[in-house]
Amino acid sequence: MSSTTSSLPTLNLVGAGRVGKTLARLWRQQSTYKVQAVCTRSLESARGAVAHIGGGLAVAELDEMPAADVWLLAVPDAQIAPTGRALAATRGALVPGTALHCSGFLPADTLVALRALGWHLASAHPALSFADPATAERQFAGTVCALEGDPQALQEAERALAAIGGRCFVLDETAKPLYHGAAVFASNFLPVLQAVAAELWQGSGVPPELVATLAAQFLRNAADNVLKLGPAAALTGPAARGDQGVLIAQGAAMAARDDALGEAYRSLSTLAGRLARSGRALPP
Repeated sequence: MSSTTSSLPTLNLVGAGRVGKTLARLWRQQSTYKVQAVCTRSLESARGAVAHIGGGLAVAELDEMPAADVWLLAVPDAQIAPTGRALAATRGALVPGTALHCSGFLPADTLVALRALGWHLASAHPALSFADPATAERQFAGTVCALEGDPQALQEAERALAAIGGRCFVLDETAKPLYHGAAVFASNFLPVLQAVAAELWQGSGVPPELVATLAAQFLRNAADNVLKLGPAAALTGPAARGDQGVLIAQGAAMAARDDALGEAYRSLSTLAGRLARSGRALPP
């Protein structure tokens, strides 16, 4: 081990799904951290994560992990608080470190069990789709990252994310539900809308071999128009035209197909109508 490597801050990773593996691999590649130990639900998955990251020791239990400067808890939102409590119970007596989680919704204080032991806490949410780690690694540079938490932990999170190209800002914890909801609209709902369109086309007589072409054309053209013109100017369709006859009839057809589909069509049409009339989808 070189002296440069040995002098790096150490990182332990708890939970090694797509977000954890991506960040840990980028940090290792940029010599931001020495990846020390990786703990997941099974030793097999921990070994797979270590292979992807290119460093670290795979372990199956928290109590097998050594002390570290920074702990990244890259677990699902529902597991953040339990993992924090388990970490406090098993490793909390170690020299207090910095604990980060990646939820865009939950505050850093979700790890309050560690704060009571002197740990510094922050949440760090990169606004990026991690559907495929290899793609996310290529796309990460320039990613906007929302940070929230203790001053010392914020400083460390910003340093680490900036080292791999992140563009960081500090977010008030009370704004996180709306911030994260916006990310859901911008990213998570897009695949749902594409799936709905494809399934409706498949059931309406469009030749199967043309469904993917239709979806790709609409997706690319809409994205290009939004980026070039902005949302209001890019908006087209019956709501933008104020064609109430089409909206009513089409909404009824959607509701007959599926109640949730009908509700979504009506709600999105309401937002689209506001955007067309005022340039805003939401009230000021």
